[in-house]
Amino acid sequence: MHFLFHCSLQLRFPVPERTTEISFCDSLLILQVRIRNTAETKVFLKRSFFWRKVLIIYAHQEPKSLNGSLKNLAVEELSKQGCNVTTSDLYAMQFEPRATRNDIIGCLRNSEHFDYGVESWEAYKRRCLASDLIEEQRKVQVADLVIFQFPLYWFSMPAIMKGWIDRVLVQGFAHNFPQCYDDGLLKNKLALLSFTTGGDEEMFSKGGVNGDIRYLLWPIQHGIMHFCGFKVLAPQICFAPKYVTEEKRKEMLTSWAQRLKTIWEEKPINCTPELYFK
Repeated sequence: MHFLFHCSLQLRFPVPERTTEISFCDSLLILQVRIRNTAETKVFLKRSFFWRKVLIIYAHQEPKSLNGSLKNLAVEELSKQGCNVTTSDLYAMQFEPRATRNDIIGCLRNSEHFDYGVESWEAYKRRCLASDLIEEQRKVQVADLVIFQFPLYWFSMPAIMKGWIDRVLVQGFAHNFPQCYDDGLLKNKLALLSFTTGGDEEMFSKGGVNGDIRYLLWPIQHGIMHFCGFKVLAPQICFAPKYVTEEKRKEMLTSWAQRLKTIWEEKPINCTPELYFK
């Protein structure tokens, strides 16, 4: 089969249940695919994911860490599928985790009593947020899947990633009560937590010293991701990579690579209290 690729200013084509606008490199240039007949076109589009956009929020100081390898592997595998993959490497970017008045450009709604939630909401509506926040929101807005790659710190994510959550997923952009949970403003997107732990799987079991790992995921997967409307995929957990053999670490990477091959076929978890506390 021969494919002719042509660029045009804009192209829309039907996919199941929606019409998708395709863009590459965040420009208006669109890849137009011409194939011999309509039947072949439908098959090709069904099997290809070149219109999918993935954002990886990555928080680790060492590129040679397992987290770094997991991030690189995701970029490689998803790119092979034809996905457009963007990475926000928070440490490399020296991302500012603190939510401060500096996030608001111009006049405050109430300069006498600073309320970050109110001020960031108003600034979002006026397009007066700091440029780094606008850029991260743009990445989220176009993404079909957002992967959070990080080491578990104190039963949670690293401060720099939590700061990304605090500053980027503001009211008006990610949620706007009562538009939350199933009606959250990011409800057409997928989210996935991929992380490493210090303790082994037994320590994070229901009878383990740390308690069931699902308890820890409740505030992140439900209180953040689901609250903003994300459809949450099952987490990818690498238990205690520091204390296992090199062979076991390779198995962790292989498992992640295999999962990514069919990631678009996965169904979201039932993000309800029953899942976490039953």
